[in-house]
Amino acid sequence: MKRTMAVILAGGEGARLSILSEKRAKPAVPFGGKYRIIDFALSNCVNSDIDNVVVLTQYNPRSLNDHIGQGRPWDLDRNTGGVRLLQPYIGRGKSDWYRGTADAVLQNLNVLDQAAGDTVVILAGDHVYKMDYQPFVAFHRRKRADVTLAVRRVPLSDATRMGILAVDETGRVTDFTEKPKQPKSDLASMGVYVFSKRALRRWLSESRSDFGGDVIPEMIKGGARVYGYRFDGYWQDVGTIQSYWEANMALLEDRPDLDLYDREWLIHTRSEERAPGKIGATAQVHRSLISHGCLVEGMVVNSVLSPGVVVGVGAVVRDSIVMFDSVIRPGAIVDRAILDKEVTVGPGAIVGEGTNLGAPNRLTPSHLNTGITIIGKQAVIPRGVRIGRNVRVDANVRATDFAGRTVESGATILRREGRGRSRQGAPADPAKAAGHAAEAGTGPGGAATGRRGSRAD
Repeated sequence: MKRTMAVILAGGEGARLSILSEKRAKPAVPFGGKYRIIDFALSNCVNSDIDNVVVLTQYNPRSLNDHIGQGRPWDLDRNTGGVRLLQPYIGRGKSDWYRGTADAVLQNLNVLDQAAGDTVVILAGDHVYKMDYQPFVAFHRRKRADVTLAVRRVPLSDATRMGILAVDETGRVTDFTEKPKQPKSDLASMGVYVFSKRALRRWLSESRSDFGGDVIPEMIKGGARVYGYRFDGYWQDVGTIQSYWEANMALLEDRPDLDLYDREWLIHTRSEERAPGKIGATAQVHRSLISHGCLVEGMVVNSVLSPGVVVGVGAVVRDSIVMFDSVIRPGAIVDRAILDKEVTVGPGAIVGEGTNLGAPNRLTPSHLNTGITIIGKQAVIPRGVRIGRNVRVDANVRATDFAGRTVESGATILRREGRGRSRQGAPADPAKAAGHAAEAGTGPGGAATGRRGSRAD
C-alpha cells in the first residue's frame, strides 16, 4: 500500500444540508460530537497504510484547511507523502474551477503522475464509513482492472440518487446508470474507486466531467476492464438533514453499527485541548454522547453534544445535535433540533415545539420536512421565544430579527440585511425565495460578530 496514492474529493457544497453547509464544505460538517465528516476518509487511509493523500477542495475550503492543517492528527505531517490540500487555480495553462469529480482529478493529473506506483484510490470526502482499502486494492490488482468500484446493496428508495450497476459472475460491471428514475437493481456505487494511472490518462478528458455520469459509462462502452468490489460494512451518505440526524442518533444505540470505540480502527481528528466534560449536581444525562469541555447542569436525553457545549440548570436537550460551544441557558428546551456552532438559546426559550412534524419549511420544503429545526452558526435565540418544527434560523440571527415571541412550524428567520427580505418567513419577493432556496453558498449569513472570536466553521 506504500505505492498507492489516495485522492479525496472534498469540494462539494452539500446544498441539501441547508445552513449546515452554507459556510463550510460538506466534508467539514461536524459529526458524532467531536469529528468532521472528512475524518472518516482520512482515517480509513492511514488505517489502511496509505500515507500519500491529496485532498481536492473547492467550495468554502477555509474550514477544511484549518481542520486538516499539516495532517498531524492522522500522522500525515511528512516530508515524503503525507497530506496535501489542493484548490483549483487560474493559470496560463488549462485550469479552471472544477466542473465535476472527474474534472477535479483531470486538473491534478500532474500531481498523480509524480507519485510512485500505478494505483490511485479515489474517495468521496463526504461519506461516513469505516473501510479497509487493502483488500479493495488487492481485488483490483488481482482482476487486472482499469477501475474497480466499491459497491453495496441499498434500499430501492435510495437508488434513484445513486449510480446503479449490474455485474456478471466474475464481478465485471456490465451496466451502469447514474441516478436512474426507475432503478433496475439495488446494487449501487459508493463513489469510491481504485484506478490504474494509465486508465485515468486514457479516459479522463474535458468532455467527461463526472465519474458516475460520464467516465464509468464510457469505460464500459469502450471495453475497459471495470469491476465491482462488494462492501458490506457500515457506510452512510449523510447528504440530507434527516439522514445526517439519523446517523448521529444511531451512534447512541447500545451496539451501534458504527463503532467509534474500536481500538483496532480509530477515527482520528483534530481535537482541541479542553477540560474534561463535567456533569453537575442538578444534571440528568440519558443515552447521549457528551464531548470534552461540556458543562451539563440540566437534562440531556438521546442527544449528541460537541466540545464546549453548556446546558444550564433546568434546561432540557432531547433528540438533538448541539455543536461546538453552543449555550443552552437555564430553563430552555431544545427538542429534535440541530444547533450549529456557537449558538445561544436564551432562558426559557423553546426550540422545537409542537406535534406537527410534517409541516415542511416553506422556504426549503425539500430540506426540512421531518420535524427537525435547524439553527445556524452564532445565532441568538431570545429569552422566552417559542420555535416550532421544521424551522430554519439563519446564521448570526439576533433578537431584532424575530417579529414576535412565537415562530410557527415551517417558518424561516432570516438575518436582516439588504433589501427584499421579511423578518420572519420567506423573502418578500417569491423570485428571490427561489434563489435563496438554491443555496449557492452566497446566502444571508453575514459577517461573524466576533462574539467568541473568529474561528473556522
